[in-house]
Amino acid sequence: MDKAPEAFRTISEVADELEVPKHVLRFWEAKFAHLKPMKRGGGRRYYRPEDVALLRGIRFLLYNDRYTIRGVQKILREHGPRFVMDYRRMADDDEQAEAMVEPREMTILRERPEARAKLEPEKLSTVLEEIEACYRVLASAKD
Repeated sequence: MDKAPEAFRTISEVADELEVPKHVLRFWEAKFAHLKPMKRGGGRRYYRPEDVALLRGIRFLLYNDRYTIRGVQKILREHGPRFVMDYRRMADDDEQAEAMVEPREMTILRERPEARAKLEPEKLSTVLEEIEACYRVLASAKD
C-alpha cells in the first residue's frame, strides 16, 4: 500500500526511494545541519516530505552534479534548504530549455571552480575555441 505524499517515511523507505544505503542517510544527517528527521522511541527516524525533498536535492548535487560535501554545505549556507529542494527541478527545466545560453563546460567552470581540474584537455580546447568565437563576435559588434 502506497503512502500519501504528506506521510512520514522511515529511513528504509527513503533509502529505497533515493537508491542510497541507510548509512549514507545517517552520514548526511551528520554533515548537513538542515537535515533533522523526527526521532521516536528507540531512535527510529521519520522523514517529513520536506526532509525527503532536501535529501533528493542533496543526492542530485552530490551524484549528478558531482559536488563535494563541502560544496553542498556551502550552497545550503548561502542559498538555504529551499534552493537545494528546488535545485533538481530547476536543473531539469534548464536542460529542457530550447535555447542553450552557454555550453555545459562553461556552466561548470563558472559555478564550480573545483571542476576545472576535472575537464579533459580536448574539452578545454573546445571551450577555448568557443570563448575565442565569442570574443570575435563582440569585437565585430564593437566596430
